[in-house]
Amino acid sequence: MIPARLVLAQWLSPAFPVGGFAYSQGLEWAIAAGEVGTAEALRGWLEGCLAQGAGRSDAILLCLALRGPDSGPESGLDDLARALAPARERLEETEAQGAAFAAAVGALGVEVAPAPLPLVVGRAARGLGLEPAEVAGLWLQAQACNLIQIAVRLVPLGQGDGQRVLLALQPLILRLAEEAAGAGPEDLGSAAFRADLASLQHEVMEVRLCRT
Repeated sequence: MIPARLVLAQWLSPAFPVGGFAYSQGLEWAIAAGEVGTAEALRGWLEGCLAQGAGRSDAILLCLALRGPDSGPESGLDDLARALAPARERLEETEAQGAAFAAAVGALGVEVAPAPLPLVVGRAARGLGLEPAEVAGLWLQAQACNLIQIAVRLVPLGQGDGQRVLLALQPLILRLAEEAAGAGPEDLGSAAFRADLASLQHEVMEVRLCRT
């Protein structure tokens, strides 16, 4: 196994100190509203978020940051990533996790400036020598895993249901990773309107466990 893959797996692990477990990207509201209450509904929700929402956009941003030094903060990508956040707390999420990721990899000897999370991960991963599609695929799987674990706790779903949902998402994750690897800024965009509205609704929930 290439050591770089182990490094990337460490960075994207739930144990890496970026606090990903605290963010549901609106899924908590969808569960509370009864829109996601089964494994089948969770799969549909995640397919939309990955293919038409933040999953696809963040994977493209990650690959843009990974592919070259001309995608640094001066390129305008940081502002573009912030502009793509659909809600105030989603913006806070990507910036807080990006800062935490930068601090964590900095302690391991990888210097990268704080920025929205997918950009920080992409810039940090430049030195790993991995193909963009591979990095994007592992990124997308890690994002899906985090949301599945939230659903396992809050729906609640069984762990087996959660793993079956993740397995069913693999073809989509692989396709999106390949597309993101060759995409440009002009390919960015989102059409996951229900997920975006859920993020806004989550901000005014009276009782909640997740931060987004």
